[in-house]
Amino acid sequence: MKPFDAARTGLMLIDMQNDFLHEEGAYGRAGQTSAAIAALPARLARVADAFRTAGGWLISTHFTLVPGRQGQPFISDHLRALRPFLAKGDFAPGTWGHALIDALQPVDLAIEKVAFSAFYQSRLEWVLRRARLDTLVFAGIVTNGGVASTVRDAHVRDFRCVVLSDGCAAFTGDAHKSAIGSLSTIATVATCQEAIAALG
Repeated sequence: MKPFDAARTGLMLIDMQNDFLHEEGAYGRAGQTSAAIAALPARLARVADAFRTAGGWLISTHFTLVPGRQGQPFISDHLRALRPFLAKGDFAPGTWGHALIDALQPVDLAIEKVAFSAFYQSRLEWVLRRARLDTLVFAGIVTNGGVASTVRDAHVRDFRCVVLSDGCAAFTGDAHKSAIGSLSTIATVATCQEAIAALG
């Protein structure tokens, strides 16, 4: 794999939030998890530390349920059908559940997102351009959702994309494997250790 210019490379931590990952978060309280997702924080902490040491950028995306009147969240119909347990206060901006998990803090940039892709109606592209980044290394959850959608949008914006095969996870192994195979046509697929090595 071509080495990274750390100053122009960002580690994209997709939706590694307490409400997704912590046992007291929205998904944890509803029993929605997987062993592969639970294993990510420890693995990605090593990658994040390597990026910090090398002078790379860390960018976290935060799935957001925007509160409406009386704090009731706006939830898309398809998401409400898929995750009926989501309620007032979940993934709300400024809350503990909305925040990046402790194991991966701190980051340089944080982006709220309201859809699968972190580029959709957000300031992500603007800040990446201002930071002069041209390479994005993707990690996080879920491989076939937020990760895949954001990678595809980065690709059409001419960023060099790298997807960490063992730095992403989904709720099933089949969904993860299928998504990685699909993304391999538009991005370089690498392991966490290969990404660390590419930083020098």
